Amino acid sequence: MVPYRSILFVPAHKPSWVAKALAAGADAIVLDLEDSVPGHLKEQARTAVAESVADVREHDRRVGLFVRPNALDTRLTGADLEAAVVPGLTGVFAPKIDEPADVIRYDALLDHFEHRNGATGLRYIVPVETVGAIQRAREIALASPRIGAMIGPTAEHADIARAVGYQWTPEGDETLYLRSRVLLACREAGIHPLTALWERLDDLDGLREFARQGRRLGFRGMIAIHPSHVATINEVFSASPDEIAFHEGLVAAYERAAAEGDGAVRYRGLHIDKAHADTARAWLAHVAATPGTLPGTVPSGGRE
Repeated sequence: MVPYRSILFVPAHKPSWVAKALAAGADAIVLDLEDSVPGHLKEQARTAVAESVADVREHDRRVGLFVRPNALDTRLTGADLEAAVVPGLTGVFAPKIDEPADVIRYDALLDHFEHRNGATGLRYIVPVETVGAIQRAREIALASPRIGAMIGPTAEHADIARAVGYQWTPEGDETLYLRSRVLLACREAGIHPLTALWERLDDLDGLREFARQGRRLGFRGMIAIHPSHVATINEVFSASPDEIAFHEGLVAAYERAAAEGDGAVRYRGLHIDKAHADTARAWLAHVAATPGTLPGTVPSGGRE
């Protein structure tokens, strides 16, 4: 999966908001059929997903387009996916997954609707919203090759806060363990680790610090619930020119030393060896694959 920096939610029954999401610069958009759509508008919203995907793909092949269906236990998921799985859709934001068997149920639905509707290659973003999902994060992350990303829970008022019963703080200490379990599951499975949302719409300084904390932990992108948050998230999860220069220089210094028969070398006051160079190469490969990175500013290569 593309290592999206920012993933912005848009209610599917409000297609005019998609243009605002694109204008905000979101790397990916989630067309929501679940919580943000009132029950009597669900059918209208399903139809709007396919129309929104077609409209966006007329002029933008870059942005990720996902749909969040209603959860499996609502018995609405099949109808949601029947309408929304169309060519141009990137994947499914799969809510309320509690165990690996839920992933297999989604696989069966997607296999069917991809084949029937002419879509291919859909991936999942999996939010961790239940205690069971936290406990089984590793097994869920490894349950299907369709899983491309998982989200470490941070919500102030949503499902995970109710399920765990924590008292939210801007520092996020109360969710550090929960997020760390998901992060390690992502790393083992080789999928994109995302940190969850910042609910305080007007507190951009708080958002920036929370996003920085997530990046320091090892997350590589973040969920957004308002267009005004996208620029800050993209800034935090983008590599700076100084960071790129540092990692490129580290690789070059190690390669020069290795060519001269030295397994370790001094670089900008640091003792570096092969492990440091391998880490720098992986970081540069991730940056090269990240939306917003200018072509030619980092070496091309594999994914992090």
